[in-house]
Amino acid sequence: MTHPASLRIDIDLDLQRLRLEAEGGELVASYPVSTGLNGPGENDGSGCTPRGEHYIRASIGAGLPVGTVFRARRPTGETYSSELARQHPERDWILSRILWLCGREWGKNRGPGVDTFRRFIYIHGTPDSEPMGMPLSHGCVRMRNEDIIDLFDRVGPGTAVSIR
Repeated sequence: MTHPASLRIDIDLDLQRLRLEAEGGELVASYPVSTGLNGPGENDGSGCTPRGEHYIRASIGAGLPVGTVFRARRPTGETYSSELARQHPERDWILSRILWLCGREWGKNRGPGVDTFRRFIYIHGTPDSEPMGMPLSHGCVRMRNEDIIDLFDRVGPGTAVSIR
Protein backbone atom coordinates (compact mmCIF):
# COMPACT_ATOMS: atom_id res chain seq x y z
CA MET A 1 0.00 0.00 0.00
CA THR A 2 1.24 3.49 -0.85
CA HIS A 3 1.95 5.75 2.11
CA PRO A 4 -0.85 8.35 2.47
CA ALA A 5 1.62 11.27 2.35
CA SER A 6 2.46 10.35 -1.25
CA LEU A 7 -1.20 10.43 -2.31
CA ARG A 8 -3.48 13.40 -2.82
CA ILE A 9 -7.20 13.85 -3.46
CA ASP A 10 -8.51 16.14 -6.21
CA ILE A 11 -12.25 16.89 -6.26
CA ASP A 12 -13.69 18.44 -9.42
CA LEU A 13 -16.99 20.18 -8.63
CA ASP A 14 -17.98 20.53 -12.30
CA LEU A 15 -17.39 16.86 -13.09
CA GLN A 16 -18.62 15.66 -9.64
CA ARG A 17 -15.57 13.39 -9.54
CA LEU A 18 -12.97 12.58 -6.88
CA ARG A 19 -9.56 11.51 -8.12
CA LEU A 20 -6.95 9.86 -5.92
CA GLU A 21 -3.55 10.66 -7.37
CA ALA A 22 0.04 9.63 -6.71
CA GLU A 23 2.81 12.24 -6.33
CA GLY A 24 3.39 12.69 -10.05
CA GLY A 25 -0.32 13.10 -10.80
CA GLU A 26 -0.73 9.44 -11.78
CA LEU A 27 -4.34 8.31 -11.32
CA VAL A 28 -4.70 5.71 -8.56
CA ALA A 29 -8.52 5.66 -8.36
CA SER A 30 -11.51 7.73 -9.47
CA TYR A 31 -14.96 7.89 -7.91
CA PRO A 32 -18.25 9.69 -8.63
CA VAL A 33 -19.34 12.07 -5.86
CA SER A 34 -22.17 14.40 -4.92
CA THR A 35 -21.21 17.83 -3.56
CA GLY A 36 -23.20 20.83 -2.26
CA LEU A 37 -26.64 21.44 -3.76
CA ASN A 38 -25.99 25.17 -3.22
CA GLY A 39 -22.82 25.02 -5.32
CA PRO A 40 -19.31 26.04 -4.33
CA GLY A 41 -18.73 28.46 -1.46
CA GLU A 42 -16.95 28.84 1.83
CA ASN A 43 -19.27 30.80 4.15
CA ASP A 44 -20.63 29.33 7.37
CA GLY A 45 -24.24 28.20 6.99
CA SER A 46 -24.14 28.39 3.18
CA GLY A 47 -24.66 24.69 2.48
CA CYS A 48 -21.94 25.07 -0.16
CA THR A 49 -18.87 22.92 -0.76
CA PRO A 50 -15.69 24.85 0.13
CA ARG A 51 -13.05 25.28 -2.54
CA GLY A 52 -9.29 25.41 -2.30
CA GLU A 53 -6.57 23.47 -0.54
CA HIS A 54 -7.48 21.25 2.40
CA TYR A 55 -6.18 18.22 4.23
CA ILE A 56 -7.76 15.30 6.07
CA ARG A 57 -7.76 16.30 9.75
CA ALA A 58 -9.41 13.11 11.07
CA SER A 59 -10.43 9.67 9.79
CA ILE A 60 -13.44 8.22 11.60
CA GLY A 61 -15.03 4.77 11.38
CA ALA A 62 -12.15 2.34 10.74
CA GLY A 63 -13.32 -1.25 10.90
CA LEU A 64 -17.02 -0.46 11.35
CA PRO A 65 -19.59 -2.30 9.21
CA VAL A 66 -20.75 -0.91 5.86
CA GLY A 67 -23.78 1.33 6.44
CA THR A 68 -22.85 2.33 9.99
CA VAL A 69 -24.85 5.47 10.82
CA PHE A 70 -23.03 8.47 12.33
CA ARG A 71 -24.45 11.47 14.17
CA ALA A 72 -22.05 14.16 15.39
CA ARG A 73 -19.19 11.93 14.18
CA ARG A 74 -20.17 9.09 16.52
CA PRO A 75 -21.64 5.74 15.47
CA THR A 76 -25.26 5.54 16.64
CA GLY A 77 -25.33 1.75 16.81
CA GLU A 78 -27.67 1.73 13.79
CA THR A 79 -27.03 0.29 10.35
CA TYR A 80 -28.69 2.13 7.47
CA SER A 81 -31.73 0.46 5.92
CA SER A 82 -34.73 1.64 3.91
CA GLU A 83 -36.86 1.02 7.03
CA LEU A 84 -34.61 3.26 9.14
CA ALA A 85 -34.79 5.90 6.38
CA ARG A 86 -38.61 5.78 6.49
CA GLN A 87 -38.52 6.24 10.29
CA HIS A 88 -36.19 9.28 10.01
CA PRO A 89 -36.93 11.12 6.74
CA GLU A 90 -35.33 14.35 8.04
CA ARG A 91 -31.83 12.91 8.50
CA ASP A 92 -28.86 13.80 6.31
CA TRP A 93 -27.33 10.33 6.32
CA ILE A 94 -23.61 10.09 7.10
CA LEU A 95 -22.63 6.46 6.65
CA SER A 96 -19.72 3.98 6.81
CA ARG A 97 -16.69 6.33 7.09
CA ILE A 98 -15.88 10.01 7.63
CA LEU A 99 -12.85 11.93 6.35
CA TRP A 100 -13.10 15.29 8.17
CA LEU A 101 -11.53 18.13 6.18
CA CYS A 102 -9.60 21.17 7.36
CA GLY A 103 -8.81 24.18 5.17
CA ARG A 104 -5.23 25.34 4.55
CA GLU A 105 -5.98 28.86 3.27
CA TRP A 106 -6.51 31.51 5.97
CA GLY A 107 -9.44 33.78 5.17
CA LYS A 108 -10.62 31.52 2.32
CA ASN A 109 -11.41 28.14 3.90
CA ARG A 110 -9.85 28.56 7.34
CA GLY A 111 -10.64 31.10 10.02
CA PRO A 112 -13.69 33.10 11.13
CA GLY A 113 -16.79 32.75 8.94
CA VAL A 114 -15.22 30.36 6.41
CA ASP A 115 -13.66 27.50 8.40
CA THR A 116 -14.08 24.13 6.66
CA PHE A 117 -13.25 22.19 9.84
CA ARG A 118 -15.68 24.14 12.03
CA ARG A 119 -18.34 23.80 9.30
CA PHE A 120 -18.01 20.02 9.71
CA ILE A 121 -17.24 19.39 6.05
CA TYR A 122 -16.55 15.70 5.40
CA ILE A 123 -16.04 13.19 2.66
CA HIS A 124 -18.51 10.49 3.76
CA GLY A 125 -20.72 7.61 2.71
CA THR A 126 -24.36 8.09 1.78
CA PRO A 127 -27.27 5.73 1.02
CA ASP A 128 -26.88 3.87 -2.26
CA SER A 129 -30.30 5.23 -3.27
CA GLU A 130 -28.78 8.76 -3.42
CA PRO A 131 -27.58 9.75 -6.91
CA MET A 132 -23.93 10.44 -7.62
CA GLY A 133 -22.66 12.83 -10.26
CA MET A 134 -24.97 15.69 -9.27
CA PRO A 135 -24.70 18.22 -6.44
CA LEU A 136 -27.26 17.32 -3.74
CA SER A 137 -25.44 17.48 -0.39
CA HIS A 138 -25.53 20.08 2.40
CA GLY A 139 -21.89 20.98 1.59
CA CYS A 140 -20.08 17.71 2.23
CA VAL A 141 -18.68 15.38 -0.42
CA ARG A 142 -20.90 12.28 -0.55
CA MET A 143 -19.68 8.95 -1.90
CA ARG A 144 -21.02 5.43 -2.37
CA ASN A 145 -20.33 3.34 0.74
CA GLU A 146 -18.00 0.90 -1.03
CA ASP A 147 -16.10 3.84 -2.55
CA ILE A 148 -15.62 5.75 0.72
CA ILE A 149 -14.36 2.57 2.41
CA ASP A 150 -11.91 1.99 -0.44
CA LEU A 151 -10.70 5.61 -0.29
CA PHE A 152 -10.56 5.57 3.54
CA ASP A 153 -8.30 2.50 3.47
CA ARG A 154 -5.85 4.29 1.11
CA VAL A 155 -5.53 7.70 2.82
CA GLY A 156 -5.31 9.14 6.31
CA PRO A 157 -4.87 12.27 8.38
CA GLY A 158 -2.60 14.73 6.60
CA THR A 159 -3.56 13.64 3.06
CA ALA A 160 -3.85 16.72 0.83
CA VAL A 161 -7.30 17.47 -0.64
CA SER A 162 -7.88 20.03 -3.40
CA ILE A 163 -11.47 21.07 -4.20
CA ARG A 164 -11.96 23.07 -7.39
